[in-house]
Parts: sequence; C-alpha cells; structure tokens
Amino acid sequence: MMRIRLLPIILLFAVLLYGAKTGMDSLPQPVSNNAVAVLKSGRHDLLFSLMGMGPKKTFDAIVSAGYALDTSTGEWTELTPVPGTGRIAAVAVGARGRVYLFGGYVVDAQGNETTAADVNVLDLESGRWYRGADIPVPVDDSVAGVYDDRYIYLVSGWSKNNAVANVQVYEIDKDKWEQATPISGTTVFGHAGALIGNTILYVDGARKNPSGEKPKYTPSDECWMGKIDSRDHNKIEWTKVPNHPGSARYRIAAGGSDRDGKIYFSGGTDNPYNYNGIGYDGKRSEPSPVTFAFNVKSGKWETISDNTPDPTMDHRGLLVTDKGLVILGGMGKGQVVSSQVRVLPKENRK
Repeated sequence: MMRIRLLPIILLFAVLLYGAKTGMDSLPQPVSNNAVAVLKSGRHDLLFSLMGMGPKKTFDAIVSAGYALDTSTGEWTELTPVPGTGRIAAVAVGARGRVYLFGGYVVDAQGNETTAADVNVLDLESGRWYRGADIPVPVDDSVAGVYDDRYIYLVSGWSKNNAVANVQVYEIDKDKWEQATPISGTTVFGHAGALIGNTILYVDGARKNPSGEKPKYTPSDECWMGKIDSRDHNKIEWTKVPNHPGSARYRIAAGGSDRDGKIYFSGGTDNPYNYNGIGYDGKRSEPSPVTFAFNVKSGKWETISDNTPDPTMDHRGLLVTDKGLVILGGMGKGQVVSSQVRVLPKENRK
C-alpha cells in the first residue's frame, strides 16, 4: 500500500495494460460510518473511503485516513489524510474529477460531540486537500447529492442540538452556499438517500422522541421525494412517498444511478444508536438483510433481496458501479466493524 502525497493520483490509477481483476481487496483497515464517493475515470471507477471509526468504537478509534480503489485493479491506495481531526457521519460526493467531503462530527475523550462545518476537497491531480467554504449550518448524518454537475445538496441532518430542516446547496464554481426549500417532513439524522436527475429521495432516519420520554431518539418511517425546479435550483417540490420494503430505518447504505433511473438501499438497522452500535434504548442494534430500490420513473419500490449475505449498518453511502452495488466497510452482526468490500447485484436474481 502506497501513501499518496505529491504524485498525481490520476497517474497512479492508470488502467493496467494486461487485463484487470474482477474482485476487490478488503479495506486496508476496518472502518464504519465512513464517507464514501465514486468518480468515473475512463471506463472504470475510482472508489473512495474517507475517515470513519475503527473496531474499538471509541473516541480514539475515529480516523482521518482516506483510501481510494481503482476497480480495474481492485487494489487500494492510501491518500493524504483528511486535514484536521478525524470525523464520523460525514458525507462525500464525486464531481468534476474531485471528491467533496462535508461535515461529520468529532468526539473528545469526555464524550463531547461537535458537528463540523468543514468542507474538504480532494484534487486528484495533486493528491492534496484544500478547504472549501464552510457549511452555513454545520451538519452530520446528512444526505448528499449532485445536480447538474454543478450544485451539491445537503439534505437535513444533525446540527449542534437537534436535526434541522435545511436543504443547503453548495455551488462548485463559486465556492458558495445557498439555502433551498427546506424538507417538508420531520427533521431527521442518519437518514439515507440520493439525488439522480432532478429527483432527491430520502428515507427514514432518527428523530427526537415525540413523546418526550425515553429513548431520546426513535426511528422515523417517513419517505420523501423532492423535485428540483429546472428554472430555479433552490426551489424543491416535496411529496411524501409510501414506506419502503423492510424495517431498517437508520444509517442504511444508499446510492443512486442516473443510468439505471434507480436509487438503491441496503442494510441499516431499525434501532437508532449513536456511534458504538448500542441503541438509545440500551439494546444492541443489528443490521437488516434487506436490499431494495426506488424506481424513479415508475415511482415504485422494488425488493432486490430479503436475505442479503453479511448485512451491515452504520453507513453514509453506497456506490453504484458497473460491477454492482459496492458497500465499503460498515458494522456487521454483533456490532463488529468490518473491512469487507461487498458487491451486491442491482437486480433480484430469482
């Protein structure tokens, strides 16, 4: 494994002349709640895993390390670490040959948590990170997506003392932020979703217990779709959609494909927790084995598998590639942090 500092990343990801592996190596270290992103490079994909939490699941297990995998070789390359303190529950997207990393939160030795306003941008040509304009309303456990290869949307998420309704829009060209139409439903964090075409879809997440009793946070079962106005990218029309297959509500892995016209979901749990896999109700959270998709054209849910092997939770994204649905790390049964790279089919194979 090679550390990238000054050498151009693109050269290191050159396609091999004599064929390519069909498999992918495991992550260099076990990690969950990591930000993930994908970028096209010619006919193959570059996959990124950034920051997250290691097997101890304690404040000092949070890492700033980043890794990239070229699907033509199946091998990982270590990146220059993300600047600053390691974070969990950040989100990332790939756009215009760069990786954009947003928010997340840090934990100190006393267990205090701070939501970050950081925007870190990885330039592939230099292999260096640079700082973008801070998020106006800092968020973690948000949902991110790219529209028109120009605007990056952050949908809801946790900020300081509560979840927020904000939909914040980062304009890549101008390195500036705008506020779009807020979500119409319950404010949530740890929800899952994606943006394809002009459609944003997000599902579930955790919310403050409406009864005011314990546990402090309970799962939300709301699913919402937003249509971005073609004449005004800050105007979104939100409509509620029916519940999805399966019972998972929190930190599901999700990702979308414009080519497929679908947004995919896998894993997650029905018992919200903070970062160690122990629910706010004191019970151990376990991952769901259900993988499903939302067909944007038909407006219907599709079940891909009711019994996905080795299911995981504690995700901030899923990567849709030509090889299938790729899940990097996560937390498996027994709250075990994984280094596994899993590739799931896009369709039900029955």
